[in-house]
Amino acid sequence: NSLQFEIGVQTFDSEIQNLISRKQNNNKTKQNLIWLRNHTGAHLHTDLIFGLPSDTIENFGHSFDQLIALKPHEIQLGILKRLRGAPLNRHNDSYQMRYNPEAPYNILTTKDIDFTAMQRVNRFARYWDMIGNSGRFYHTLPLILADKPFDNFMQLSDALFQLSGSTWKIALKRLFEFIYKVLTTDFGLNVDDIEQVLKQDYARANIKGILAFDQTKNTKISTKQGVANKRQLMHL
Repeated sequence: NSLQFEIGVQTFDSEIQNLISRKQNNNKTKQNLIWLRNHTGAHLHTDLIFGLPSDTIENFGHSFDQLIALKPHEIQLGILKRLRGAPLNRHNDSYQMRYNPEAPYNILTTKDIDFTAMQRVNRFARYWDMIGNSGRFYHTLPLILADKPFDNFMQLSDALFQLSGSTWKIALKRLFEFIYKVLTTDFGLNVDDIEQVLKQDYARANIKGILAFDQTKNTKISTKQGVANKRQLMHL
């Protein structure tokens, strides 16, 4: 199905919503998302923004956990950018909002978020797009998120960055192997369970080559995808 709904959430934190003059009924938003997920075939693309006035990693994580529970197909994780004339600019001084002076004018630090924390969430967002939003890890993602989605994915993000040193140009085969290593060592999950779900996802993604941890050497390759949006198809 090629129908996609773009649903801006930004945050579920009521204090932040008031600060940025955003009128949002959180309960109604959640009810609408649940209804759309259960009663339509639409692909639900939602968003959250990090770095808003009074935001913290904890606040952001709480919003992420709430949104994950609603099961949208994608969650775009954005970093706040400065827009001339935006109402939230009135908080720049009181919340010590410091932006990149050059495009894309992204937030660098605030009173509550230092540069190190900002970089951690930047990496989180990039890895989330590769792993969560891509749909390639359909079977593996639930084991990663479990009952602590934000905390668990942040742990994965930190570990992946230690292994790869990058959030860009990571070959898909290598990404699968990194995730296997993190989940079986840092997370301490069952080796057989992780191998099984990763091999399933690897076959669905139609990637060439044998995974380093695949001792059976018989990973099946799925049939070629059709002409529809491949990213949406990976969530089916």
